[in-house]
Parts: sequence; C-alpha cells; structure tokens
Amino acid sequence: MSTKHETISSAPKSRLIASGDGWTVSDIVCTAGPRDHPFEEGHTQTSIAIVVGGTFQYRSSTGRDLMTPGSWLLGNPGDSFTCGHDHGIGDRCVAFSYAPEFFDRLGGQRIRFKVPRLPPIRALAPLVAKASTILAGDDPIVCEEFSAQVAARAIEVAQGVNPSQACSPPSSWARVARVVRMIENEEDIPQDLNSLELVAGWSPYHFLRTFEEVTGATPHQYLIRVRLRRAAIFLRSEPTRISDIALRCGFGDISNFNRTFRAEFGVTPRTYRAIE
Repeated sequence: MSTKHETISSAPKSRLIASGDGWTVSDIVCTAGPRDHPFEEGHTQTSIAIVVGGTFQYRSSTGRDLMTPGSWLLGNPGDSFTCGHDHGIGDRCVAFSYAPEFFDRLGGQRIRFKVPRLPPIRALAPLVAKASTILAGDDPIVCEEFSAQVAARAIEVAQGVNPSQACSPPSSWARVARVVRMIENEEDIPQDLNSLELVAGWSPYHFLRTFEEVTGATPHQYLIRVRLRRAAIFLRSEPTRISDIALRCGFGDISNFNRTFRAEFGVTPRTYRAIE
C-alpha cells in the first residue's frame, strides 16, 4: 500500500520532453528534503533515469543505493520503489520509460535489471552529457534514437555488474552525499584532496576507499567528470570559445582539456560541438 507525502509540494514534478511509439522522455524535478518522508511508488514500465543533479536514496526489489549525478536509476515493470532525501534537498533526473515490446526489441529477449543503479562511470559519460543538453534545449527530435541508445547501454553495462557487490553501505551515504553536493553546487570547488577529506570527516585512506565504493569513481575522477560534463553542456549550448569554456570549467591548460575531454567522450571538444 502506498503512503502519502506529508508535504505535498515536495512531490516530484514531471515535464514530458518527448514521446513516441513505446517510449517517453521526461524531466523529473524533486524538491523533497530530510523532513519529507519517502512514499512508495511503482514502475509501470521499464524505467531508466539519468541523475543530472542532487542526491537521493533509491530502494527497490533489486536493492538500495545512493544516487548521485551521473548515475543511472534502473527499474523493472511491476516493481515498487521509494526515493529518500535524508542527505540534502532535491534532485533532477532525465527519465526514460519503455513499453515491454520496445525494450525487448533492444535487448533481444525479456530483460529485467538485477541491480538498482549504474554508477557514474566513463562508459556512461557521453550519454549523461547528452541528457543534460536535452534539458538545456537540445532538439527533442533526436530523443527516439537517444532513448534507444540509453536502453541498449544500460542493458550492456548492467549485465556486467555483480548484484552481490552492486550496493554501497548506507552508513557511508551521508558523508559522501555531502562531498558530492559540494562538488556539484559550489563554483569554487577545492582542488586538493585534503579539503574534500575535511568535508567528509574521514582519514585520507578511508575517504578514498569509501567515496569510490559509493560513487564508482575516485574523488579526483569524479571532480574531473563533473567539469567535463559542464564543458560538454556549454559546448552544445553556447558559442563561447573552447579555450574560454576550458578555463570556466577549471582547466587552466587547453591542451590538457582537449586530451582529457577526448578520453572521456571519444572526440575532441571541437568535434563534439559540431555533432548534430
């Protein structure tokens, strides 16, 4: 049985971006926080949500985990789930919903996810950036192809994840979420590991090990991934010079920016900007 939110205004708000035969793409914004109790919802179709902002706890029949920007929430049709915001206010996701016939064609068989999420790894980075550009006003006509790409990649990556090792320990979520939200929301992100350790309140070794266990990336990798994702959005949404975007996103060396961007997205910043 479902329960109600005590604060109705904090319930997620959904805006349809695009839809077609067997698929939809929506912008989901939630303003819930620590004072709001999670309420039970249900996946009516196969669901994949790319987190583009905020953090929240996700629990379903496949397990529970902390969702951070860049991670992918996975849901099977018929499953109930809850989302909690014990560690901060609000989140935003680009959510994809698939009818069984559409999704089964992509997987070649009846697919059910065995894990609750995919972490923000490099293999997913180009699609995370593209999801963000859709919110920034990218042409919704490309959404059908993009929806298929997201589903196919989720199937591929999820099959390589061991369910017994997929979920991070809840005891570490609060401190990791604090660091993640600082990285995502503060313009002057600390460059040194020591500053991030102080925010988490852990020893250097414990911080490195736990942060990577929860997010799927080391603090340095996560920080660089955030900067590259911002740069990708600017490249597609603004005519600003590439060198200026690099500086704006925290890269003081344009050659290093070009090299790092290509390693993450498979193409140079100039080529990425030109892709239709």
